[in-house]
Amino acid sequence: MAKYSIGVDYGTQSGRAVLVEVATGKEIATAVKPYTHGVMDEFLPDGTTRLENDWALQHPNDYLEVLQVTIPEVLKTSGVSAEDVVGLGIDFTACTVLPINKQGTPLCLTEEFEKNPHSYVKLWKHHAAQDEANQLNKIAEERGEAFLQRYGGKISSEWMIPKVWQILNEAPEIYEAADQIVEATDWVTSQLTGDLKRNSCTAGYKAIWNKQEGYPSKEFFKALDPRLENVVEDKLSNDIYSIGSKAGELTEKAAKLTGLKPGTSIAIANVDAHVAVPAVGITEPGKLLMIMGTSTCHILLGEEEKVVPGMCGVVEDGVIPGLMGYEAGQSCVGDHFEWFIENCVPASYYEEAEQKGVNIHQLLTDKANSLRVGESGLIALDWWNGNRSTLVDADLTGVLLGATLLTKPEEIYRALIEATAYGTRMIVETFRKAGVPINEVYACGGIAEKNALMMQIYSDVLNMDIKISASSQTPALGSAMFGAVAAGKERGGYDSITDAAKVMGRVKDEFYQPVSDNAAVYDKLYAEYANLYDYFGRGENDVMKRLKKIKRESVQEKKGETVC
Repeated sequence: MAKYSIGVDYGTQSGRAVLVEVATGKEIATAVKPYTHGVMDEFLPDGTTRLENDWALQHPNDYLEVLQVTIPEVLKTSGVSAEDVVGLGIDFTACTVLPINKQGTPLCLTEEFEKNPHSYVKLWKHHAAQDEANQLNKIAEERGEAFLQRYGGKISSEWMIPKVWQILNEAPEIYEAADQIVEATDWVTSQLTGDLKRNSCTAGYKAIWNKQEGYPSKEFFKALDPRLENVVEDKLSNDIYSIGSKAGELTEKAAKLTGLKPGTSIAIANVDAHVAVPAVGITEPGKLLMIMGTSTCHILLGEEEKVVPGMCGVVEDGVIPGLMGYEAGQSCVGDHFEWFIENCVPASYYEEAEQKGVNIHQLLTDKANSLRVGESGLIALDWWNGNRSTLVDADLTGVLLGATLLTKPEEIYRALIEATAYGTRMIVETFRKAGVPINEVYACGGIAEKNALMMQIYSDVLNMDIKISASSQTPALGSAMFGAVAAGKERGGYDSITDAAKVMGRVKDEFYQPVSDNAAVYDKLYAEYANLYDYFGRGENDVMKRLKKIKRESVQEKKGETVC
């Protein structure tokens, strides 16, 4: 009798479950559940509590709804019996955190705190803790903290400690009431097993934890804020569990929620980008995977620890046991194009798209594809949502240069695509300069699967072949693989993720190759991008930060608030 595993992938806008045959890696059924509350960046669910700039929240009940809807659906669609599902794993965007009480209940679900924004889930792209991140980086650099170099010289406002510190600064009552502040991926896993276990991936990449040294010292946290001296013991935990291990087994309560059988093996939680690596068959150094969606994460394996400026982190056993896992990323990719079509495309283009029976993205892609490299005369910086790597600065903003009265929407659209490709090339070159080789490039995600123009541009800009994941749900497949590993070989799974990757991980036969003439022109355009990158991103002209300051002051004055 065939055995199966389920992977549940929690993205920015929705969650999806994939049912996978363990012996072959074949995806049997998929189900998607959009989040009921979506991303809350203007109001809380009450519709009256307004959020400030750079906030991005989610509702924890949405995550449970994903389990409740998608898992029964894949079982029903496939006809597979719950008896034959041996394991389940989940992955999440990160860093996505929430405060919980002693019972494990998110504080936003309590009557006392339901109107307090700090009681909700802070999504990965919540950037309102930038002040805390700036202060943390300043103090860490002044103290000569060694951990800073493992994260490219800066800790991001997207990560755990700045977000925890923001809660303490702006809502000390939430900080005090929280028994723990946890990653959403660990919280959801605890709802399946009844036992909260923090995973090594988010701890290592997002919470400044190191396998050999643990968290930074109490002295460091005290230097940040005396109230944070015991933050690890009070709100986090020193008990960290390695990815690839078992978190526990499905409880009776969770079995009723999901339709699975009690006792089903549950994997230690993981991160969407990192879990995708073995799903394309990568288990050795030198192969870069781009996980492309609303943002892009770049994951790379290495044999030794190197200092790479602006990387998101290097974590021992962070992706595959026995190897160093490097992470970098771009905060704005799919979001980039969504912003453009929602705000900058004329009605006539939508009418044309409707007449041709295609969506607006496809129309713009088709039009952009007719342009020669460099024909538009445009170049852009891909910082509409800040810069994650290599500058680690959420206060940076977007740039479009070269526009004229004759500039067309498809030219801007292509320039935005090219900007994200240049951002990836900057990351690749930074790794190579630091002594971390990149010999092959892989891609996964909806963009990689559906947008041939974009992937060809990336191939031309990088001047490298790009292999594409065979799965349309690569992170979910990776989570299913870890679920199979949690079950172990005796129960029909695998004893290691490397063994699972040999069978279940795969890429398409077709791949993208660079066009030499295009690559030559893109070399010239990239040189211009690099000049702008340094000019606006490394302090020569801080106009973006000054504009943000003027904007904040203007908004405060409009509200009648005191401007400091």
